[in-house]
Amino acid sequence: MTIRALEIADLPLLYRWENDASAWADSDTHNPLSQRLLREFIESSTGDLYKDGQLRLIIEHEGVTAGCIDLFDLDARSRKAAMGLYISPEMRGKGLATRAVEWLISYAREFLHLHQLYAIIRTSNRACCQIYEGLGFAADAVLKEWVICSDGQYEDAVVFQKVLDDKKDS
Repeated sequence: MTIRALEIADLPLLYRWENDASAWADSDTHNPLSQRLLREFIESSTGDLYKDGQLRLIIEHEGVTAGCIDLFDLDARSRKAAMGLYISPEMRGKGLATRAVEWLISYAREFLHLHQLYAIIRTSNRACCQIYEGLGFAADAVLKEWVICSDGQYEDAVVFQKVLDDKKDS
């Protein structure tokens, strides 16, 4: 598995993933995005979380673009950021999500010097919840009726948090 920066060549896949309405309940996307907007996002990204406030990286497996992993909602003063993860349906079940999150934890700790990462996950997304639980994230809060799903029903979400400091890794 390789983690790399976004490239213009990723635009077709990014366009498909961002416009997959079935994944919107797991993200902050609520409407289709144009190729123009996505191209501008790629072109304007410096790859520096502290400058952009967001960092999207591509996950590759055996030469195939498999998904992306993000840091966003950076709070530089408190040294924390939210994280998001997307693995394309055809690449799921290969352990890529776990390996990508492990990589991001190490990168956030060693290179970005973040104190904490967190993710908000729908309770029905058991596979994702298990990844975070297995990597030592604490399920610290349940957000009642936090997301609206494609069927119009509200669903609870769980806040997973992980402290990254070398002295305290919980």
